[in-house]
Parts: sequence; structure tokens; C-alpha cells
Amino acid sequence: MASRPVGGDSRQVKPAADSSARLRRPSWAGRNYTLLTAAAVVTNLGSQGALIAAAFAVLDEGGDGGDVGLVAAARTLPLVLFLLIGGAVADRLPRHRVMVAANTLNCLSQAAFAALVLAGEPQLWQMMLLTALGGTGQAFFNPAAEGMLLSSVSGKQAGRAFAVFRLAMHGAGLGGAALGGVMVALVGPGWVLAVDALAFAVAGALRAFLDVGHIPPRVPGTGLLTDLRDGWREVVGRPWLWAIVAQFSVVVAVVGAAEAVYGPLVARDSLGGAGPWGLALAAFGAGTVGGALLMMRWKPRRLLLAGTLCVFPLALPSAALAVPAPVGVLCAVMFVTGVAIEVFGVSWMTALHQEIPEDKLSRVSAYDWFGSIAMVPLATALAGPAESVFGRPAALWGCAVLVVVVTAAVLFVPDVRNLTRRTKEVTQGIPAKSERASPAHSEN
Repeated sequence: MASRPVGGDSRQVKPAADSSARLRRPSWAGRNYTLLTAAAVVTNLGSQGALIAAAFAVLDEGGDGGDVGLVAAARTLPLVLFLLIGGAVADRLPRHRVMVAANTLNCLSQAAFAALVLAGEPQLWQMMLLTALGGTGQAFFNPAAEGMLLSSVSGKQAGRAFAVFRLAMHGAGLGGAALGGVMVALVGPGWVLAVDALAFAVAGALRAFLDVGHIPPRVPGTGLLTDLRDGWREVVGRPWLWAIVAQFSVVVAVVGAAEAVYGPLVARDSLGGAGPWGLALAAFGAGTVGGALLMMRWKPRRLLLAGTLCVFPLALPSAALAVPAPVGVLCAVMFVTGVAIEVFGVSWMTALHQEIPEDKLSRVSAYDWFGSIAMVPLATALAGPAESVFGRPAALWGCAVLVVVVTAAVLFVPDVRNLTRRTKEVTQGIPAKSERASPAHSEN
């Protein structure tokens, strides 16, 4: 999820060294924030095209929807298996080292995938193995990256900083999806995967220069299981947090199945192939850019209420694919969905930034990611069989209905409706049970 920084009073950004530096970037955009943003831009330029390329690499070798689903599941399964460990590791070791190591693994696995495709006749098991290695890298990267980002900005400007970061990231994704779709159509998926491998190499080099010297050393002597229990305590002690994580375990699974499996199939059978599907994904990227621009100015007081209401439109792409709608209509739907999910994304990051203590950011992020993607391997693996049993349109309508139902359900949680934006930052974890009973410890 949704798509968190570091250190001591790390949320206070060092002032620029001179007046010329202040002219180049806002006061809240410190060195770490700038490097993280630049690396995210590079990564998204490659990864959005690579998602299209991986699906069409399978289809080009005679695979069907079930095979596409298996490759997608192979990428996500290691995330489910290793995310919690990755979160604990990222809170124990320097986060930038974890990020660079993960980028290295992603680079090597994508380079090998590209070589297999370019050499011709890659086997399904080979593609699954290499995507699984990439997923393992992401399992360690995601919690570390979110911990770094959330702690790299000041509290007062956090919402704007997250909006700008996501604007840059999704702007790159917009270009990457459009370019990736065109490249797959013109030169084939292998070269797109090679470009993604290069992007990981460049991004890893940038992240190697992140500064973690201002972060206080982690307390030694605690074991991995103790760290995981502390993170779990943070999650279950906040009803808004576990409720939305549970919601997104369903939302991400069905949306992922619709876009990773059914989307390329509908594009091949009804829309004209990889190019139109890349255009639709680019329209989604354009919507996220528009949503980020909106969130640079709009600061909803009830963060999670505004964000959750904007999850309902995630049902629209599945419905459009079920029809199937013409390319222009699908692109319009994807644009609206992009705007809506960006409102949620910025609101969610702002809520985590203001409510979760810095030393637990990566662990909480790991539980967030784990809950959000835990059902994705199952959903993508079952997408092909579901299409065979119920038919593709019925399966897609089912995806749309599930998004609406679980999003409506989470609105019954009072904290989701009532958690408000504030500027005072949290420096302690969830208080003891007796302390939580006192109104003085209310999170609102």
C-alpha cells in the first residue's frame, strides 16, 4: 500500500548548507529525501514496463491466463514469506544497506530473465524462479524504503512531501508504462526487462549515498521474534491500522488478479494487444500524478475517512474490463482510479508518519505490506481456474463487488472515520493496556 524514513529526531531535516541550495529545493526536501525521490523515479521508469513485459513474455511462449497468473504469484509469494523478516531486519540494520542489497538482487534476477527471453524459448519454471528472486528482493526492500522515506521529512510538511514524492514516482511510472507497452510491441519483452535491470542498478547506486549517521543506534540484545512482536503490538493496538490492512488484503488481491492476469488477456483478445493495455496503465499513472498534485494542496482533516472513500473507485477497472469497455473508456476509468488511490496513498502515509514511532516504522510497514499482499499469490494463481469455471466477465464482476463490499465494511470502524490530522509527532509506541484506558492517551 499502500506505497518511511529514518532516525533520532530524523524527521527534522537539516537546513540547506547555503542560499543556492535553498533555491534549488524546499527546506523540507533534505539530502535523503532527494536521493530517495531520484531513485524511485529511475526504478519506476523500468518497473512499470517490466510488468507488461513479463506478462507478454509468458503469452509469447504460448502460455495462457493460468501461466500468467503463476508467474505473477511466483513474484508475490516470496513477499508474503519474507516481508515480516525484512521489516525486522530493516529496523535492526542500516536501512540503506538493506535497500542496496535488495536492488542488487532485483538487478541480477531481471538481467537473467531478460537474457532468457532474448535467447528464446524460456521455460515457465525458469520465469517463475527469476520472478520469485525479484519478489524476495522486494520483501526486504519495501519495509526499509518506507522507513527511510517516512523519517526523511519534517512533520509539518509531511503530507506535501509525500505528495511530491508520489508525484515524481508516478510520473515516472506513467512514462515507463507507456514506453514499456510500445517497446514490448516493437522490440519484444526481453529488451524491456533488460532496461528494468539497468534501472535497478542505477537506483541502487543512488541509494548507496543515503545518510544514516543521524539515526541513533538500535538497542542491542533483542531477538528477531521480539522485534516482530513489538511490531505486531503496534498494529493490533490501533484499530484503524489493522482494519485497513485487512481491507487491503482483499482489495489488492482482486485488483492484482484483474490487472496482472485478466488485463493482458482482455487486451490481447479485445483491445488490440500490448500497446492499448500499456496506454491504459499509463492513464492510471496520469491519474496518480493528478492525485498527487491535488494532495499537494488539499489536506483533509479526517485523513482516513477521505482516503477510504477514495478506495471505492478501485472497482471500476474490473468492471470496465468485464464489459469490455473501449480503450478510451478504459483509459478514462483508469485515470479516475489513479486520482482516487493517490488520495488514499498520501493520507495513509501521513497517518503512519504521525502515529508510528520512528524505530518501529519498518516493522509496522512490513505488517502493512504483508497484510496487503498476503492473498495476492492465491488470487493470481486462481484467476485462470476462476475464468474457466465462471467465465472471464463474471470473474471480473466478482472482483469489482469484493472491492465495494470490504471498503464499505471498514467504514464501520470508528477510528477510520475519526482519526484526524495533527502536527504533534509520536515518539513512543502503543502505551500499556492500563495507560490506553486513560483519555489522556487518545490518539485523536
